[in-house]
Amino acid sequence: MPVLDAAWQEWLSTNAARGCAMGSMIDAMVQAGFAVDAAQQAVHNAFGSSVAKVAKVANVADTAAAPTSAASAAEAALPQTAPQAYRYDDAPVARGNTIHAYDREVQVLMRCERPQVIVFANVLSPEECGEMIERSRHRLKRSTTVNPATGQEDVIRNRTSEGIWYQRGEDAFIERIDRRIASLMNWPVENGEGLQILHYGPTGEYQPHFDYFPPDQPGSAVHAARGGQRVATLVIYLNDVPDGGETIFPEAGLSVAAQQGGAVYFRYMNGQRQLDPLTLHGGAPVLAGDKWIMTKWMRERAYG
Repeated sequence: MPVLDAAWQEWLSTNAARGCAMGSMIDAMVQAGFAVDAAQQAVHNAFGSSVAKVAKVANVADTAAAPTSAASAAEAALPQTAPQAYRYDDAPVARGNTIHAYDREVQVLMRCERPQVIVFANVLSPEECGEMIERSRHRLKRSTTVNPATGQEDVIRNRTSEGIWYQRGEDAFIERIDRRIASLMNWPVENGEGLQILHYGPTGEYQPHFDYFPPDQPGSAVHAARGGQRVATLVIYLNDVPDGGETIFPEAGLSVAAQQGGAVYFRYMNGQRQLDPLTLHGGAPVLAGDKWIMTKWMRERAYG
């Protein structure tokens, strides 16, 4: 049975503050392996004394029924609170059409306010792009995604790519790139995850998804316990893709073509720790050639 550790406590307090339904939280904990009564007590404690009447309703549910019966009773008794609309505050990225990013001048091609998306050119030189590809070519493994229930890394059909992770600052070349990216994103370098290189062959794609860890999924607590929530992403294109392979934002009607050395930045957590659903994004199928990208994810706190 799972332990109600600091990661789970953070998950509980975050979802209670967001006004998530008690029933869905209880269900999530039960699916993760908690006993029903333990899950109910933990969720009730997270919401505080104002939900005492919900506990009474849950206690009269048929104990021989499936675990979701008590959860559904609790959810029905709790007045539902609509989640607050995402509030757009100022993104940390510097203003202007050209940004000095550590050791390089980077051009801004486009800014979008809702969602907060910025398209850059000249983030990496052609020589740097080529070096990253050659460093990675023979070390690729099938890409994984985070299992929403357990937090483990799973291989799924929706993500048809190969990848490799680099430790942050593992050598002088990687350290320089890490510092340039941190400067461009205007976020502490120590808050960044290691660089990930991904390769997509013909027809390769990554169907729409979120980069942040959904707070209502218990597996997210495993990852958020180390460095907190993800706050923003930078995807850098290491080669030109003749056709397809765009980074798409279907809820916003945006599409960014893969051009060597260019990048797309998007931010999905504001200063109030709200998460922006408009940052749903994916990698469109590669229709000609192949696609190499490098991804940097930034966290709330130091990641290490």
